[in-house]
Amino acid sequence: MSQPSVILATASYDHSIRFWEAKSGRCYRTINYQDSHVNRLEITPDKHYLAAAGNPHIRLFDVNSNSPQPVMSYDSHTNNVMAVGFQCDGNWMYSGSEDGTVKIWDLRAPGCQREYESRAAVNTVVLHPNQTELISGDQNGNIRVWDLTANSCSCELVPEVDTAVRSLTVMWDGSLVVAANNHGTCYVWRLLRGTQTMTNFEPLHKLQAHKGYILKCLLSPEFCEPHRYLATASSDHTVKIWNVDGFTLEKTLIGHQRWVWDCVFSVDGAFLITASSDTTARLWSMSTGEDIKTYQGHHKATVCCALNDGAEPSTS
Repeated sequence: MSQPSVILATASYDHSIRFWEAKSGRCYRTINYQDSHVNRLEITPDKHYLAAAGNPHIRLFDVNSNSPQPVMSYDSHTNNVMAVGFQCDGNWMYSGSEDGTVKIWDLRAPGCQREYESRAAVNTVVLHPNQTELISGDQNGNIRVWDLTANSCSCELVPEVDTAVRSLTVMWDGSLVVAANNHGTCYVWRLLRGTQTMTNFEPLHKLQAHKGYILKCLLSPEFCEPHRYLATASSDHTVKIWNVDGFTLEKTLIGHQRWVWDCVFSVDGAFLITASSDTTARLWSMSTGEDIKTYQGHHKATVCCALNDGAEPSTS
């Protein structure tokens, strides 16, 4: 089976994962995920596998197979897994859970390699582009930097006491980090460039982006340059696109009927895909702000989406 050039996956409270042809909107594969709902999806850098974070396990599925069975299950979390992602070469995976831990996994082995205690339910984890630090955000409002080289927490921040950090995002060059919370606020810090350490967060901006919860914040990818955007997806049914130069509102994406849980940029930043409680995922043009494709097939809330439309990595 040949490798699809674009892989788009969505997951829903209907206990299914769907794979779509991004251009036509056709669903070409459905995985029934009966023993849990899925909180987060992530595709490996080589496009071979899809990780589905559930409760309390993470399952890895072969993108190019029609088998409904996972190729691997990672099972040492004890509650909902809310975050999952991969190191840039796909050598290892990281996760964060409502059990209060951040974990690192060797993809070739089923056991957890490392574990960090956050002492509160972890909602979001991102990997710094230097590949040596994880940043987590939790239900109590803590942001922590986990230094993988020193194997310890190197920095703690509390932007707003007792206000859950729902989502974190780091600029591709490591220059900025943004945290979004339950009050509709984004906190932006400048990270000191030219150093391997990230313990210096310089407050840059506080953005009152939405009246409702922000469920996902996401900075635009490298190939979007010189434009730099921040997307914020909210319980107010909208996604807002902010220009990072001054954090002015560029456009508001209107069309979803319910909460917008997740979003992902295309590799060139020209498009955005969103997932909503209205059961649909949508493809938006960043230039016009209009939705140009609706992915319909789930029959309950669509809560997460993953996209890999990047070029094939060169084989060395």
